[in-house]
Amino acid sequence: MTADRWTRVVREQLGMGRLLPLGEPRDGAWISEEAAREVLRRAARELPGVRLGVLRIAVADPGRAHEPVVPAPPSALPPGPLRVTAEFAAVASAPLPTTASRLRTALAVAASERLGLVVAEVDLRVTALLDQAQEEEQEEEVRPEEMRPEPDSGRRPRPAGAAREGAEARAAEAALAVPGVSALTDVLGRAVRLEERQVEGTAALPRPHARVEIAVRAGHRALEVAREVRSAVSDALTDQPTVTVLVTAVG
Repeated sequence: MTADRWTRVVREQLGMGRLLPLGEPRDGAWISEEAAREVLRRAARELPGVRLGVLRIAVADPGRAHEPVVPAPPSALPPGPLRVTAEFAAVASAPLPTTASRLRTALAVAASERLGLVVAEVDLRVTALLDQAQEEEQEEEVRPEEMRPEPDSGRRPRPAGAAREGAEARAAEAALAVPGVSALTDVLGRAVRLEERQVEGTAALPRPHARVEIAVRAGHRALEVAREVRSAVSDALTDQPTVTVLVTAVG
């Protein structure tokens, strides 16, 4: 690996933030916090009079976390209810409790319906009130037809080259054929990683396992796409491995 490639890999891994569980323990899917934040920010930008600041997603109650049915990606959070914490500024002309309620609902709905995150709490903190001039500026910013794209931070996952032959190639082809998958990515290494894993507490032979990284198209629920990828990859391989899916980008 070249120095430039190594630098990019480290930067992308740090930029991903936490790896958040998608759905329930049996779903075997995770999403990077960075990808999830971008979706929630899009939802917040649809609300007039709101400027979203720092946003974090973490486990709501470690005591309610569960063991996943498949091996989790390195350093991933265990499946369990999540807490969204966000700071925001709001226009002074609207009742603050109403604005906060609308933002809380928008974030919760986006997390559930667009991604598939299990969110138990949305904690909000008001950091500023916007005056009339700022309110008018905010109204200009949230018009979809006039919104400018955010500058590229250099942290967004890039499409990975598919494996050329063998089981990894078949798994990659199966994953890419799933509706909603826009690309394979390789933030944690190869886009498709096949390995043998020993099931703890048993004397059985090691069981085959695959980890697949994907980017999901806008308009598709990340959890549903991940479920379909798990099934497609398992069916595409003769030994029908267990499969873990990591979503690193949405839209």
